[in-house]
Amino acid sequence: MIKFLDLQKINNLYKADFQQAFEQTLDSGWFLQGNNVKAFEESYAKYCGVKHAIGVANGLDALVLILRAYKELGILKDGDEVIVPSNTYIASILSITANNLVPILVEPDMDTFNLDPNLIENHITPKTKVILVVHLYGQLADMKAINAIAKNHNLKVIEDGAQSHGAQLDGKVSGGIGDAAGHSFYPGKNLGALADAGAVTTNDDELATVIRALLNYGSHVKYQNLYKGVNSRLDEMNAAFLEIKLGKLATVIEKRRAVANMYLSGIKNSKIILPKVEKIDAHVWHLFVIRTNQREALQNYLLENGIQTLIHYPIPPHKQKAYEEMKELHLPISELLHTQVLSLPISEVIEHKDVAYIIDCLNKF
Repeated sequence: MIKFLDLQKINNLYKADFQQAFEQTLDSGWFLQGNNVKAFEESYAKYCGVKHAIGVANGLDALVLILRAYKELGILKDGDEVIVPSNTYIASILSITANNLVPILVEPDMDTFNLDPNLIENHITPKTKVILVVHLYGQLADMKAINAIAKNHNLKVIEDGAQSHGAQLDGKVSGGIGDAAGHSFYPGKNLGALADAGAVTTNDDELATVIRALLNYGSHVKYQNLYKGVNSRLDEMNAAFLEIKLGKLATVIEKRRAVANMYLSGIKNSKIILPKVEKIDAHVWHLFVIRTNQREALQNYLLENGIQTLIHYPIPPHKQKAYEEMKELHLPISELLHTQVLSLPISEVIEHKDVAYIIDCLNKF
């Protein structure tokens, strides 16, 4: 069986370094808010080209804390609207509603899967304060157009960079192209920890200061609480692991692009619609997602031939029971995509002979 993602094989690449980092952390007796976290934050801030990287417990918390901090700063208030792609993982929208803000779902571009900037201004109202952009599957959204719209309407731009570590646009890296960004280091990401982990990046000193307090029970100084905060701290062990992996991220991206290029050049079946790449450097291929009107049949066929695939995502957020208040929304592009998309195996450790076999099977379907 060709696994969709072989995490054991991926992490074995770093096993010796991980073991050394584990022993050093264990021997230090320091497991939270120590030197490992500081070192990774400094490295990741430099990598993203920003002043601040703030380690948090997971990617959802990163987005929640950005919006919460803007509320504490008086930039947002309950009932304000946040434009967000309708074609995304539900976490993007959960971060909005968790802050008593209103998600305004906007359809994606059919070819790139990302937020269509041509539709944004139709949804801007006097209550609109933020555009939350999701760089889905590893490809940057059209940030030039989106940032221009935001500037014209005095809106904040938050990047959901959970899937786009290292994607670049005109020399700027994902996480440094908006006002702030949330990152996930979930184990399956291109830059993955060995548990849930995340970060916020920003150039905004004031925002960073508030977030650092919020994630630590609302406190900068022990037992002095400025805000009704939460506990959302990146731990020392995973910070050390992430520091190790960050040093190899360029190679990971290069290998994933090689696999993606094999798929793009080799798949010739008219039943399959390939993803569209706007710019090579703007895509890091967290996922390789095809479209087909025969998804169930194709997925079963591939499984019968020893190929594991996944669906990202089978149900759009506005059709989830959790958001029953949105069930009357009609978002035909998102609804169609969620019936067509299928994710093929892609990683830095998949063998090219296996990719060639997958391509052969797809072309014979």
